[in-house]
Amino acid sequence: MTDDELADVQQAHWQATYAAHPGMYGEQPSAPAVYAAAEFRAADASEVLELGAGHGRDALYFAREGFTVHATDFSPTGLEQLREAARAEGIDGRVTASVHDVREPLPLPDASVDGVFAHMLLCMALSTKEIHDLVDEVRRVLRPGGTFVYTVRHTGDAHYGVGTAHGDDIYEHGGFAVHFFPRTLVAALAQGWNLTEVHAFEEGDLPRRLWRVTQTVGR
Repeated sequence: MTDDELADVQQAHWQATYAAHPGMYGEQPSAPAVYAAAEFRAADASEVLELGAGHGRDALYFAREGFTVHATDFSPTGLEQLREAARAEGIDGRVTASVHDVREPLPLPDASVDGVFAHMLLCMALSTKEIHDLVDEVRRVLRPGGTFVYTVRHTGDAHYGVGTAHGDDIYEHGGFAVHFFPRTLVAALAQGWNLTEVHAFEEGDLPRRLWRVTQTVGR
């Protein structure tokens, strides 16, 4: 299976999953989103981009916290759930959502946002090259001094090496493909950035083992 074929299969899988399980991650924000909001606020950010927003629990939290949020995902179903929730809460004026495949350039101008957040988006079924290209795009759309917070499952996770191997540290388990990050990849993605923190944490019942990475663009 080629990289493009795997990504297309994963897109269809997520689309079906959001359709079958509306609001599957609940209404409460993820712990990394709460952390990111505090980082953005400390940096006087006002405009935030979330990559891989899904049905919007974190994008909605950012909007409630007063940020203007642009949310992207490759699932139209997930984003429609996000839009409906934003309308119901009366915060739709601070949230825009657009379908976007992160293998393509980000649909924003240069230096147009203050913060970018991506919870387990970079560790989807993306090749190492595609991940590098995406981080370059994140840097392009961030303003000087802007903050990028992302989380990824890493090679210490219990599912690393389990299931169907697709090469490039990508393994598919239970229908979901994950690119597990070695520490060297985090370091490579921080080249030319100010790397503030690499924080190890756990999430979920397995539990999943992740890194939360914070890096900023120089002024």
